[in-house]
Amino acid sequence: MSSTATTHESASGEGNLRRVVFVAAAAAMGGFLFGYDSSVISGAVTGIQKHFNVGSGETALVVSSALLGSAVGAMGAGWLADHIGRIKVMHIAAVLFAISGAGSMFPPNMFVLGLWRVIGGVAIGMASVIAPAYIAEVAPPAVRGRLASFQQAAIVLGIFISQLVNYTLNQVAGGHPNDHIAGIEAWQWMLGVETVPALIYGVMSFTIPESPRFLISAGRLDEARGVLADVEGPESDVDARIAEVQSVMASEHKTRLSDLLGGRFGLQTIVWVGIGASVFQQFVGINVIFYYSSLLWQSVGINASNSLLISVSTSLVNIVGTVIAVALVDRVGRRPLALVGSAGMAVALGTAAWAFSYRHGTGTSATLPNTQATVALVAAHVFVLCFAFSWGVVVWVLLGEMFPNRIRALALSVAASAQWIANWAITVSFPNLADWNLSATYVMYACFALLSIPFVYFCIKETKGKALEEMG
Repeated sequence: MSSTATTHESASGEGNLRRVVFVAAAAAMGGFLFGYDSSVISGAVTGIQKHFNVGSGETALVVSSALLGSAVGAMGAGWLADHIGRIKVMHIAAVLFAISGAGSMFPPNMFVLGLWRVIGGVAIGMASVIAPAYIAEVAPPAVRGRLASFQQAAIVLGIFISQLVNYTLNQVAGGHPNDHIAGIEAWQWMLGVETVPALIYGVMSFTIPESPRFLISAGRLDEARGVLADVEGPESDVDARIAEVQSVMASEHKTRLSDLLGGRFGLQTIVWVGIGASVFQQFVGINVIFYYSSLLWQSVGINASNSLLISVSTSLVNIVGTVIAVALVDRVGRRPLALVGSAGMAVALGTAAWAFSYRHGTGTSATLPNTQATVALVAAHVFVLCFAFSWGVVVWVLLGEMFPNRIRALALSVAASAQWIANWAITVSFPNLADWNLSATYVMYACFALLSIPFVYFCIKETKGKALEEMG
């Protein structure tokens, strides 16, 4: 699923910008579902706990089960994309999203709910790989960073919409996720509504062209010419582009796992860097905010309705931060954004840890003094903002750019799988850690944010403005 650079560009270097923006936005709809599916569970958590009468451990397993499916989906997406095409992988992901949403709405028990969540997770993993890779292959280099940012923009929009839908359904039902709408509990509606954007994603995936690189690899040169002329503009030298891609492909061989080997500790250094970036992105605890937001704020004395409203506000801040990142990622570069974001996250997480240290009691009986509660809310929003304008976007842009052509597909899949495994580790551990010591848990996240600063400084190379064939 590797890409090649565009060296024969239009005068602006941006090709047919309007068309390529639409194509990238349609592909990024998978990112919207990625964000929606992965975070919609936060509003349903307390409802699920009461409906099935389960505790923190069982809840954590169900919430995190989707992430194990995501690791599987991410690992298999590259192989599928190279064999059946990028667009067909999008079709499969859309179907899995829809099936997961419908099944999760009426689970007879926690085990079945976990199974439907795993299926949705496979779709999330596939979307997490196929969208950035597809966009990188279609987009001209001059705007590739901004277009690759569409993936993260779609993810945060999906998170925001899921929280807004959760809050609205909760209010319509009567203020609690176990209240009913048309005889069905609100938390069930929260999970089932996902089928709507899944169907939209499926329809949109039929409106965009196959990746020109895949078409060339499959010998469908006339189709590739049409796609290249469409996205790069009529003034582009299409035949030269095809010859360039064919030249690069002629020097390539079918990627095997052994191609990732050869550096210290087994894997090539660049692969370890990709894995490290993915792990740091998750170990700062960002998805605790989105997966457990309702549970988190209720654990410090905020009621269910207000905790869902806080989820909406943090999701809105997430969008604002992502817009900032999209505007800056091709101007100031990937590394500066990551460094500034890491410093900001460390301060915000440390501040939240201080505020949470004043918590008294546990569960729904917990309380937090007014001053510390206000500080915790502000710190959480600052943390989300700092993550959104830096690591939220930068990691996905880097994963689509940083690997050499010959290993890009497999290396991206490995890095994305590592990200989902790290996400799972944080997600499955948080409820028990929070019950043990919420403040200490946030100190741990703050330490990872601090450690990410030297990681970026010494390990991450700037990719701004470079052609994909220069990587390696």
